[in-house]
Amino acid sequence: MARFTFKLPDIGEGIAEAEIVGWHVKVGDRVEEDQNIADMMTDKATVEMESPVSGTVVEVAGEVGDQVAIGAMLVVIETEADAADNAPAPAATVEQKLGGADEAEAFEAENPGVEEVAETVSSAAPAPAAAAPSAPQTSPADIAPSAPAVSPAAPVLASPTVRARAKDLGVDLTQVKVSEGDRIRHADLDAYLRYAGGQGYHAPHASRARADEQVKVIGMRRRIAENMAASKRHIPHFTYVDEIDVTALEEMRADLNDNRGGRPKLTMLPFLIVAICRTLPDFPMLNARYDDETGVVTRSGKVHMGIAAQTDAGLTVPVIRDAQDKNVWQLAGEIGRLAEAARTQKLKPDELGNGTITVTSLGPLGGIATTPVINRPEVAIIGPNKIVERPVFRGDDIVRAKLMNLSISCDHRVVDGWDAASYVQAVKKLLETPVLLFAD
Repeated sequence: MARFTFKLPDIGEGIAEAEIVGWHVKVGDRVEEDQNIADMMTDKATVEMESPVSGTVVEVAGEVGDQVAIGAMLVVIETEADAADNAPAPAATVEQKLGGADEAEAFEAENPGVEEVAETVSSAAPAPAAAAPSAPQTSPADIAPSAPAVSPAAPVLASPTVRARAKDLGVDLTQVKVSEGDRIRHADLDAYLRYAGGQGYHAPHASRARADEQVKVIGMRRRIAENMAASKRHIPHFTYVDEIDVTALEEMRADLNDNRGGRPKLTMLPFLIVAICRTLPDFPMLNARYDDETGVVTRSGKVHMGIAAQTDAGLTVPVIRDAQDKNVWQLAGEIGRLAEAARTQKLKPDELGNGTITVTSLGPLGGIATTPVINRPEVAIIGPNKIVERPVFRGDDIVRAKLMNLSISCDHRVVDGWDAASYVQAVKKLLETPVLLFAD
């Protein structure tokens, strides 16, 4: 017998340490070569660590939420073959290790780029509990729980969010039929619940109180907590909101979509980004980054547009580089591409960070107005709200109009209220007269 020390490999340029966000083994477990043993999160991505050898786990580096330095011991495995403690660990790269099954439904078709993606970690062993997300609205109608999808002897593959939701509902995952691939998804769980009448499942009574639970703040949620706290602590926010009549823009958008051919479907977001980019040259204080330590504001000549995206793991902000050089069709394509990369956890490091201004949207949940938190060290963030149809006066006539509130939060250290209001008025002019968006 020999002991093999698996050290955390270099998983990205400039990465000094990574956080343990999920263990798939524990001391005493038998592991096989190439089996996923842990999920490690860096500032850029979550990476699966696979065992280079087969054997029995005798030591692990720490608990979920702990940081492990590159080159430090991650796990010690007792092997049957001869192995040296200092045997080189195979290198792992983000490109090689990123991925996993998509556990999320596509967000509202009219609002891509701002939407949800599931944290996917598959394992033969139970994964750490996570907060259960809301269920997707659709599920395959032909999936019934008449026969278990997984043999009692086979491992049940599902993400932590699916496991947590099933546990909360009291559902035995071995009884859930898999519709695609080898992993149980939220849609499969929905189908089981829908068709489980008479199969022994009883939904919880609507008035039953849930037990208290403690959820450790780790991984992406911890990074979000740290970033948001720093943003509110360092930046004196103020928010300005104005109403925009998007009736003509919506008519133009519908016409373009009817004649788009093979091009991507246009949502409101590409038009808004074009309007933002066209007006920023006259308001350079908004397209900027503020370095607190040096007291220097860098006003960017290019627009690197952050698109805030909600995921099951938390908020992430992929960036459209050189957005000022793209038309609405190109922007729609980039939004769709980045949304898909976010859903499948395949965003590249250069597609995250170093934005100059951000757009955030709640899509159809947009509400009346939002007060978004600035993506530090940027100095402004823009939030479109839900489009509603209301009667408005036009002269002496009352007509139906489609209206949308537009919010902007700014860093009051470098942006004055007058500038923010003037900027939104400039964006409003373009959106209310959409032909100007295409004028040279």
